[in-house]
Amino acid sequence: MDPVEQLLHPVRLRIVHALSAAGTLTIAQMCARMPEVPKITMYRQVAQLTEGGFLDVDGEQRVRGAIERRYRLRQDRPTIDAGAAAAMSLDDHRRGFAAAMAVLIAEFNAYLNRDGANPAADSVSYRQGTLWLSPDELTAMTADLLAVLRDRLANTPTPGRTPYLLSAILFPAEQPPPHGTDRQRG
Repeated sequence: MDPVEQLLHPVRLRIVHALSAAGTLTIAQMCARMPEVPKITMYRQVAQLTEGGFLDVDGEQRVRGAIERRYRLRQDRPTIDAGAAAAMSLDDHRRGFAAAMAVLIAEFNAYLNRDGANPAADSVSYRQGTLWLSPDELTAMTADLLAVLRDRLANTPTPGRTPYLLSAILFPAEQPPPHGTDRQRG
């Protein structure tokens, strides 16, 4: 299964997010993080991600007579790069966005269901705003954001660090005017 098909599934996408935050997890730990996902579904989705080249078994141990595996994301895992995204159909993009939103809602609900959840104290933010950008300004802003995030993406779990889920959503809010109109020249 290609990376687009693998990642356009809400449970598989949540597993990838969980492992990127935790490093390694067992099926039992994944189920504890996602209690609304049936255990059999978790096994099936982890198996698909493993077969698809996204996960590796990081170790095994015997627990009550059964083998329990720890999974981690592969560093060389397949990705939906710019070329793959460009080749996606509009329906693929719809499915991808729907899967991303389903994951975001599920993760936010899981956060709110935790003991002691305090959105104000935890600096939770879900704001939206409109930016008017030319293609060059959009390219520059994207490069600036990536530069800021790149340094922080290298952070590893340490005492005092909490994993935060950052979801950037960027798309034109309306049909852009045709090139050369008075609105665009002004």
